[in-house]
Amino acid sequence: MKTLNQLADLVGGKVVGEGDIEIHRVAAIDKAQPGEITFLANPKYLPLLQTTKASAVIVKPGIEAPGRTLLLCGNPYLAFAKILTVLHVHPPEVRGIMAGAFVDPEAHIAEGATVQPGCVVGKNAVVGAGTTLFPGVILYDNVTVGENCLIHAGVVVREGCRIGDRVIVQPGAVIGSDGFGFAPDGAGYFKIPQVGIVVIEDDVEVGANACLDRAAMGETRIGRGTKIDNMVQVGHNVKIGADCIIVAQVGIAGSTEIGKHCTLGGQVGVAGHLKIGDNTMIGGQSGIAADLPGGEVFSGSPAIPHRDWLRASMSFAKLPEMRKEITRLRRQLEELESLVKEG
Repeated sequence: MKTLNQLADLVGGKVVGEGDIEIHRVAAIDKAQPGEITFLANPKYLPLLQTTKASAVIVKPGIEAPGRTLLLCGNPYLAFAKILTVLHVHPPEVRGIMAGAFVDPEAHIAEGATVQPGCVVGKNAVVGAGTTLFPGVILYDNVTVGENCLIHAGVVVREGCRIGDRVIVQPGAVIGSDGFGFAPDGAGYFKIPQVGIVVIEDDVEVGANACLDRAAMGETRIGRGTKIDNMVQVGHNVKIGADCIIVAQVGIAGSTEIGKHCTLGGQVGVAGHLKIGDNTMIGGQSGIAADLPGGEVFSGSPAIPHRDWLRASMSFAKLPEMRKEITRLRRQLEELESLVKEG
C-alpha cells in the first residue's frame, strides 16, 4: 500500500485532489474499485474518466475532471508501469540451493541466490547474488549468470555463455544452442562446430521459447536493455545493439549486425551478413535482404521505405482490375495498328 503522494513522488507527477488516500492496487479503468488507481493514455477512453470507481486516475497534464482525484504525469503509461511494479511485483524469496537441485561441487552460487528443485548447474558455473533459477533450469559448464536475474522454468543456457545483471529469461528459452552451420560435402553436409558463445548484457529480457544461437567463433551479443519477445530466433554471430525491441517470431540470420534502439515488428525476417543502422523501425512481416540505413522506417518484402510501401499497398487490391484494363487497352492498340496498316 502507498499513498497517492508517495506514488506521485515515485513517478515525478503532481496530485490534483486528495493526496493522502491509500492505494492498494492498479486496475483497468472500467474495472477499478475504491482503493485502486488506474490510468488514461488513450483519448478514446476519456468518457470512462467520469464513471470509473477508481480512487485516482493517472492522466496527462491538461486533462480536467472536476471532483476526480488525478495524478498528472507527462507519460501516463510509464507511470502506470512503475506504479504497477511497486504495488504488485515482489522479489522471489531467497531460498538458497533447494532439495532436488543438482549443483556441481565446483560451481559458485552466491549468497542470496536461489536454485529451485530440478535445476542442474554445471562445473565452474557462476550464479550471482539475488538471482533465482526456477525449476528445471539447466546451466551447462562455465556459464555465468549475473546478479538479480530471473531465469524461469525450463531455460537452458549452454556452455560458456554469459548473462549480465538484472536479466529476465522467460520459460523455455534456449541460450547458446548450436548455430546453423553446415559445409557442403558432396551430396551431404558436414557440421561446422560452433565453438563461440552468447553474451547477454545487463537489463535484457528474453521471451519464452526464444532461441539465441552461439557463435561459430567469437560471440553472439545482445546489447544492454534490449527486449526480445517470444519465439524469436537469433542466429550465430548476430550483434544486436542496446535498447532494441525484437517482437515475436522475428528471425535474424547469422552474422547480421543491428544498431541500437531499433524496433523489428512481428515476423520480420532478416537475411545474414547485413547491417541495420541505429534507430531503425521495421514493420511486421517485412523481409530484409539488404543493408538498411539508420533513422528510417521500412516495411514490405523486400523492405522499402514505409511511405513508399503504403502507396504501393494501396494498389494491391486493384491489381486484377488493372490487369484487365491493360489487356483491354492492348487489344485496342492492336486493332488501331491493324487499321493503320490497312489504310
